[in-house]
Amino acid sequence: MHILIPYLHYIGIMALMGSLISEHLILKPSIKKDQIKSLATIDLIYGLSAIIVLTTGLLRWFVYGKGYDYYMSTHLFHIKLTLFIVLGILSIFPTIKILKWKKQINHGEEPDITEKGVKKLLMFIRIELLIIAIIPLLAVLIVRGN
Repeated sequence: MHILIPYLHYIGIMALMGSLISEHLILKPSIKKDQIKSLATIDLIYGLSAIIVLTTGLLRWFVYGKGYDYYMSTHLFHIKLTLFIVLGILSIFPTIKILKWKKQINHGEEPDITEKGVKKLLMFIRIELLIIAIIPLLAVLIVRGN
């Protein structure tokens, strides 16, 4: 388990980043209906990946890592944890919008996609990508004792 849990944690991080990059590449004002369905599936993968990262992260924190006291004694861990929470909060808006579009398509309606709305979603996704890039750096610094 001491090998499996970190491995699953890293795989989860890669899936999280990959799905978010995929969302960024697919999302555009001229998005087609079938692409919205794909986008919804990718967003589901993003959510499942976040659950894997959170679960394995908690297992590393409390059971298979350096121990609760070690992590709690560094301010970098608190920043890392805060960024992960911010990441989760930021992901809510794009998920709601994507699910709304998918629901509209499933009801035979034309999704209410605007250029302004797409730009707003892309801004959220770019901020999420930035946060995901920072979190592993903090993890390395924590393990090195910085």
